[in-house]
Amino acid sequence: MMLYPAMNKLTANVPNRYLLVNVVARRARQIAQHAEDIGEHLEEKPVTLAIHEVADGKLSVAAADVVIKDVEA
Repeated sequence: MMLYPAMNKLTANVPNRYLLVNVVARRARQIAQHAEDIGEHLEEKPVTLAIHEVADGKLSVAAADVVIKDVEA
């Protein structure tokens, strides 16, 4: 199974794969927690949503801290 979006698109926004895993995991936990708090059913898995946010450039990494830009929660 291939990753969509492609890895080169993801690493354009997050410099390496190790950091990418950390960024996506942290954001996925935030998405899941928010959905649980408001009782929302997610159409896609939180990890998938987080990967798409990275690909769209909504997440960036600064000093290993995730900065979420223009993401509606």
